[in-house]
Amino acid sequence: MPDAAVFVEAQDLVRHFDVSRPILQRLAVREGKRILRAVDGISFTIPKGTTLSLVGESGCGKSTVARMMVGLYGTTSGHVLFDGRDLKQARAASDQRRRLQMIFQDPYASLNPRWRVADIVAEPIRAFGLAQGRDAVLARVAELLTQVGLSPLDGQKFPHEFSGGQRQRISIARALSSNPEFLVCDEPTSALDVSVQAQILNLMKDLQRRLGLTYLFISHNLAVVRQVSDRIGVMYLGRLVELAPAETLFTIPRHPYTRALMEAIPDLEMTGRTRIPVGGEVPSPITPPPGCAFHPRCPLANDRCRRERPELLAAEATMVACHAVQEGRAG
Repeated sequence: MPDAAVFVEAQDLVRHFDVSRPILQRLAVREGKRILRAVDGISFTIPKGTTLSLVGESGCGKSTVARMMVGLYGTTSGHVLFDGRDLKQARAASDQRRRLQMIFQDPYASLNPRWRVADIVAEPIRAFGLAQGRDAVLARVAELLTQVGLSPLDGQKFPHEFSGGQRQRISIARALSSNPEFLVCDEPTSALDVSVQAQILNLMKDLQRRLGLTYLFISHNLAVVRQVSDRIGVMYLGRLVELAPAETLFTIPRHPYTRALMEAIPDLEMTGRTRIPVGGEVPSPITPPPGCAFHPRCPLANDRCRRERPELLAAEATMVACHAVQEGRAG
């Protein structure tokens, strides 16, 4: 993609959390600070009107990246550029802040149970002054509810009167109410039934086509993101290990961890085939292993993998951080 098409960019993002015990307790046992490295140097770009998905096991830092991209978490180091401007500067201006929104994972927790749906959806409209007068606000709310497949009459109900899929539609309507251009979707379907997941994903693709939206989509399930993604980044222990066009990733996965995730996807055509599960546990982000973070679980690891951390380098259409791939040992 040409640079002119880049709309959102992450530049070497790092986010560390201090999870140390209180200082008096640490002094008593002569213990140093404990730093959790949630995100440990991630860079990517998202061209306008496209979807980048980040996938990986729980605890790999995906949701932390999502919150950094909209400014809910600050960065320990690195920058988020939104439409060519640093996010810290962009959020200082009201017009810039309304252009990015977030859809949260749990539709049961992200909606105020004491507010009617109309008030929930109308809050960003009022906050950013996008409509004047009560009638204009209610008309815009009715339009948004219709846009996400609900009835304008649903605006008079409370969130507890809806199913999980309907609540997520309300969350999407609220996110769209500020006329955003960039949406960060933090596992928006993981709390929903499989049949409802498909409906929400189809709705989001339709909204992207009609409104020209740009998405950062977070998920732990590769099968879910395949139909919505233009590119997919695979995360492991706070870093990107592979970044590729969606179909390339599914056709020719390069990194051993990506291959392991592929093995976990249910597939009727693979009935009877022996699957090779990835062994071991995800290392602690407080005390990550030296070298490649995946080497304790990787069947291709050698001494270099245990000693030297791989960089994300081009391998045909894919960016991959793996010594085995770069040395031609991956097969």
